[in-house]
This record gives sequence, C-alpha cells and structure tokens, in this order.
Amino acid sequence: MKSCEDGTKLRHWLTLASGMLECLCFAGVVFGYASLVFVLKDDGYFSELCVSNVSLTQAGEQTSSDCRDQDEQFSLVFTIASFLNNFLNLVNGFLFDRFGTLVTRLLGISLYTTGTLLVAFSSADVSQMLFPALSCIAVGGILLLLTNMQVGNLFAAHRSTIITLYNGAFDSSSAVFLIIKVLYERGVSLRSSFLVMSLCSTVHVARTLLLMPRTHIPYPLPQSYTYGVNCGKDNSYNVEQVERKRETSRTPDQNLKQEETLSYLFTCEIVFMCSEVSFRSCALSWFFLGHFLWLSLMQLRHYLFIGTLNATLNRLANNDQNLVSRYTNVFAVTQLFGVLCAPWNGLILDRHKGKPRVDGETEQEADLRSSYLSLFLTSLQCLLFSVCASIPLLPLQYLTFSLQVLNRSFLYGGNAAFISIAFPAGHFGKLYGLVMSLSAVISLLQYPCFALVKGPLQGDPFYVDVTLTLLTLLVFIHPLYVFIHCRRKAQSRKNTSRAEVSTDSRLSEAKL
Repeated sequence: MKSCEDGTKLRHWLTLASGMLECLCFAGVVFGYASLVFVLKDDGYFSELCVSNVSLTQAGEQTSSDCRDQDEQFSLVFTIASFLNNFLNLVNGFLFDRFGTLVTRLLGISLYTTGTLLVAFSSADVSQMLFPALSCIAVGGILLLLTNMQVGNLFAAHRSTIITLYNGAFDSSSAVFLIIKVLYERGVSLRSSFLVMSLCSTVHVARTLLLMPRTHIPYPLPQSYTYGVNCGKDNSYNVEQVERKRETSRTPDQNLKQEETLSYLFTCEIVFMCSEVSFRSCALSWFFLGHFLWLSLMQLRHYLFIGTLNATLNRLANNDQNLVSRYTNVFAVTQLFGVLCAPWNGLILDRHKGKPRVDGETEQEADLRSSYLSLFLTSLQCLLFSVCASIPLLPLQYLTFSLQVLNRSFLYGGNAAFISIAFPAGHFGKLYGLVMSLSAVISLLQYPCFALVKGPLQGDPFYVDVTLTLLTLLVFIHPLYVFIHCRRKAQSRKNTSRAEVSTDSRLSEAKL
C-alpha cells in the first residue's frame, strides 16, 4: 500500500511537470503570430496583394510597395484564429464537463495536428490555407490548456498557483514561433519546423493515456483517487459522482446544517456559490457579468496589439526590416517570461492558504476575499500597458512588451482561477467556455478597428488606442464589486455574531 501511495505522488508530479512542458511548448503558439508573419512575408504569402508605386525623385524613378492589403489579410487570419480560440470554448467546456478528459484531449490533439500539417504543406500559391491552419492550431491548443488546468486539484494548497502557472506557460509558448523564425533565418524551412511539431502529437497521445484521467480530477481530492497507469484499481470517477457520493454519505445533522447554510447564502445574495445551483443561475449572476466585462475589454486590447504589431513596427521603424526584425524578436523573447510572471498572481490568490480564517468564514469566501487584489492589479497593469502602446515612440515599445506579457499572464491565469473560486466545480468547464466564447464576440471588434486605422485614419492608430485606453477604465468595476461584496459579507458575519452573543446573554439572564 505504501508503494502505491508513493507511486501516486510521483504520478502527480509527473502529470504536473509534463503538463507544464505541454503548455509551454505547444498550447498557445498561435499568439506568437507576429514572428510567424515575418517568415510568411519572406516566403511570399499574400504577396500578390502588394501594389508597386513609382515616384519621380531627383535621382530618377523610385519604386516602392504598398502592402496594406497584405497586412490586412494577415490581420484577418489572426482575428479569425483568436476568435475561434475563444468562441468555441463554450462547446469545449460542455464537451469537457460531459465526456471528460480523454475525449476532449483526443479532439484537441487531432485539431492541433491538422493545423500544423496544413501550415507545413501550404505555400505562397495557396496562402488561404493559413485560415483553417491557424484556427485549428488555436482551438487545439486551448483544449490542451483546458484539460491541464484541472491538475491544480491534485495540489489543494497551491491550486490557484498551478492554474496561473499553466496559463503563464500557455502565454510563453508563443515564443515557439520565434524559434521557428530564427531557424528559418539559418536555413531551416517552414515545412520542416511544422512537420516536427506534427510528430510531437505522439507525445501528447502518450501523456493522455498514461498521465491523465479518463474523466475529471475532483476537488477536494478524495484519498482513494487514482488515475492513469497504477498499481491498484482505477478510480478515475468524475466530479458529479463525487458530489452524489457526498450527498448520500451525509448524516441527518449534517443535512440540517447544510440547509441552514444554504438559507443563509440565499439571503446574502450569493446563490451562485452553492454547489446545487444551476448553470443558468451562475451565468446570470453579477459576478459572472462583471467578470465577462473585465476579461473582454482587456482581451480586445491585447488581441488588437498582437494582430497589428508587425504593421505598427513597420510604421514606427519607417519600414526598416532589420529594425522590425529586431523588435519582433524582442517581443517574442519577452513572451517567454509569461511563465515566470503568472505564478505571482497565483501566490496572491493563494496567500491566505494555511492561515486561520475569520470566524464564520468558509474556505470559498476566503478564496474570494483574496481574489479582489489580483483583479485590481491585473486591471492596473492593462491600463499602463494600453497607455504605453498608445504612444508612438519606438524605444518605448520595450516597456510596452514587458507590460503586455506581465498583464497577459495575470489576465488568463486570473480568469481561470476566479471562475474556479467563485463558482461550483461541476460548472467550471461550461462557465470557462461561456466567458471565453462571449469575450471572443467582443474580440471581433479588432478587425473593424484595424480597418479604421488602415482606411480613414491613414495608418495612424492613435485615436483608436486612446479610445481603447479609456474603455480600459471600465475593467476596474469588477474588482471594486468583489471588494464591496466581501466587505458586506464580513459585516454580515459580525452582525450575526453580535446577534448570537446578545441572544445567548438574554437566555442566560432568563435562566437566572
């Protein structure tokens, strides 16, 4: 039995480490698109959209190229891929909650492999293949992340830290396209790089079968829980089975106590935190609506920045390709630090773990209380990032890149962690998918913004950037609401405690 327990602990750590590598090397590569665009342009993708202009100078005729339509096509590729990356999360969430890890991961691996093969066998003559290719890579990658975030349930004391760590690795994986760009400049073809990525799918399949559960990892984790290849009987049951087992095992006193607790929760208007609440109630709660606004506005700012980065650098560098290449490399390198920035957010969320809670405060309320600082810091980072991105000064973009990766790592890790804290575990996949899908609809605004910059604004994004910066101020509503809610809860506990003390005093006096 002891050897089995040791084997289970080792399996937990192997699952954590292998999931980290999977997210770091594959899951979010599509967000390194700026580096890939540099390679695709050099290979002549969409080059037929460039128009040659001949102008007369003192030295004679001078020919220049107008590639605005080419830039617009590259932006459209990323817009569609990033939209599907989020919008299909609603389907992904239902799929994950209903069919479990095995089915979800196999679908994700299939999509990811299809995407990498489409890029490998594409060419400048069939540039349109980039549309389905990047979309498949994006959707397959987010499925890998979705199934990996449950690994945090294996380490209860560091659950939020692990969720944010995986999201940080997801962000850092965008540097993979930088590696492909560097290899391309040294003679390695785009086809060879993507064929290698396709072959790596065999590793994903092996990990799915050996180190991941067939259904879900429950939270809190039962002592008898096992998964994958083990020395005992497989006990990879799903979250719903765990909840039903807890319900049937309660004593009458426990059931009565739970009914009183539920009544109190309903009175305090936090119905959505109850384990029996419906998905619809969760989706219509103010917490979810505020979180949707918080995520959507910041995500739109990031998507527009990434999708237009190559065109922006060309404008600020006066089309100096060496300078553009250098800044593109710097941007891609900064993405590597996402995996280092994200755990800071997790530590903020988990800072109360192991400390005594306030009298009458549940673990879920303590988790929620720790979240408003994380939400506020993420909002502040986005505001600073947006201000820097709005200033048309090329050297300042070094600071912009740093703030962007810091904020992005906080944003997506905090998004998943907050949903896992504020809502029932049985609805995590659906709610995560719903908020990502709704935010994807908002992210479609990046394309008309890009068209506005390229058309009426004649390539100058200043007014669009200022407008988005002002809209970013709205994201502070969410942390403020969570803070007020927690303060009201604390005050309610104090009033309840005083009322109980007063009642006990009156009963004592009556007995005397």
